[in-house]
Amino acid sequence: MEKIKYEIEIPIHASPRMLYQYISSPSNLQEWFADKVNSRGKIFSFFWEDVEEKAELITKKADDRIRFKWLESEDDDSYFEIKIQVDALTKDVSLIITDFADDEDEVEESKQLWENQIDELKHTIGA
Repeated sequence: MEKIKYEIEIPIHASPRMLYQYISSPSNLQEWFADKVNSRGKIFSFFWEDVEEKAELITKKADDRIRFKWLESEDDDSYFEIKIQVDALTKDVSLIITDFADDEDEVEESKQLWENQIDELKHTIGA
């Protein structure tokens, strides 16, 4: 079954360099994204309560973006990416989240989950 790609943009008041630290390092990811995060090479283990999800680090570009592929969905083209975007004129910073949902009904729920996670990130960094 084809997954549905969606993207959300969330403004955030923080420097791209600091944001990159929070989206790329396991210790910082576990401050806002998951209860616990471990990495071994390119494989990251994310823990929420007693559930473990593993993802492979696909792309990592300093102060710009990070992209993961869930190992359980290796037979499709889905991934999730967190990209830092800076407006050339205003210098406003946003996070662009790209992710996939299994069906149309799940898209809004997934967007809401990401917004909650980014709210937690904002709270963590005082943005």
